[in-house]
Amino acid sequence: MAETRPAALTSADAPTPGTAGDEIYELLRELFPICRSISGDGVRQTFELLAPYLPLMLSEVPTGTQVFDWTVPREWNIRDAWIDDGDGNRVVDFRASNLHVLGYSTPVRTKLPLAELREHLFTHPTEPDWIPFRTSYYNENWGFCLATRQLDALPDGEYEVCIDSTLEDGSISYAEAVFPGELDDEILVTTYSCHPSLANDNCSGIALLAVLGKYLADSSLRYTYRLLFSPGSIGPISWLAANEGRLDRVKHGLVASCVGDPGRPTYKQSRRGDAEIDRAVASVLRQRGDHEVRPFVPLGGDERQFNSPGIDLPVGALSRTPANEFRGYHSSADNLDLVRPDALGDSFDLYWTVFGVLERNRRFENLNPKGEPQLGKRGLYRAIAGGTSEEEALLWVLNLSDGGHDLIDISDRSGLPFETIHEASDALEAATLLQPL
Repeated sequence: MAETRPAALTSADAPTPGTAGDEIYELLRELFPICRSISGDGVRQTFELLAPYLPLMLSEVPTGTQVFDWTVPREWNIRDAWIDDGDGNRVVDFRASNLHVLGYSTPVRTKLPLAELREHLFTHPTEPDWIPFRTSYYNENWGFCLATRQLDALPDGEYEVCIDSTLEDGSISYAEAVFPGELDDEILVTTYSCHPSLANDNCSGIALLAVLGKYLADSSLRYTYRLLFSPGSIGPISWLAANEGRLDRVKHGLVASCVGDPGRPTYKQSRRGDAEIDRAVASVLRQRGDHEVRPFVPLGGDERQFNSPGIDLPVGALSRTPANEFRGYHSSADNLDLVRPDALGDSFDLYWTVFGVLERNRRFENLNPKGEPQLGKRGLYRAIAGGTSEEEALLWVLNLSDGGHDLIDISDRSGLPFETIHEASDALEAATLLQPL
């Protein structure tokens, strides 16, 4: 009789969603004040905070390195910045919010009349009380971001301006944690580490991956898991360039971002559209209720890099309300009040459930395909027939185990939960009616 394999990544391996949500939220609170960008010490400080959660390997890619069609830029760091009204009052102060400075601002120390200073001031186009998040990574500039009401309150006059920053040769940093499984085949989960004090976009993704890593480390795994933290666009491109020779190991992938708001889960498919990761996420979401599945488009986040035609990895993007669609996106309104522990916990549970489906999904061959095998004599059928979902699952698995359907297919076609289908396949394999392919 075949030996039934232990189920991998069950709910017993993970905390409850409530416990996970609280843990992710507390880490998010620690991450929130740090001034991050696509390079610099804020990113490294972020990785130091993650070190207790998972075994990170840090990579530094030097300024000037050619990575496909891109060149790694100079490293940016900032110590302080302000606009002073001339009487010693900081009317705009980096210490109050790191969003006040245009990201990658070159250093400046000068005095300007308000009319000239306005050319370097940025406000939110629709919300007068929000500070916008703006950057100038690849075009040297300097500037400040402030609320429209704050700008409107400034009287004419001369202002002292200081941005105490550096922009010089250095590197960009990315970090990854690897959790070996029985297979060298990998599940890649990635998030971007470049945004400053924006809670949902994307302290939430960073914190989620860290806590996922904590629990993956104590789990029995079939796949090898690789969690990647890198600055947007230039980070994945740098990682892909450095790992081009081993990308065939990546069998499934997800980009995690905006996972802390109360919106419904949203999945953006990989470029392929029908990859196993696309089917696994869609199957899980159908069982969970309100959700949205969208086709791939070459717009959005880091999934663009993994789905570029010369790479074409099966990587989707799994979020709650996607970036640019939730109220407060790229502004000071994306704060700790926007994200919720229960939403973070639900996102953890969603990712963990998807991992469990991928871990246990297989194709089988029915060893007794001519007519239904007699299940009663094998103890698999109730003495009084009447039909239950468990018995339905047995029949669905037997009927579709022709080598051409995996358990996700059978779950979707039958309408039964993947867990029920998986338990049926275990029982049938133990009764020597199935063999895995």
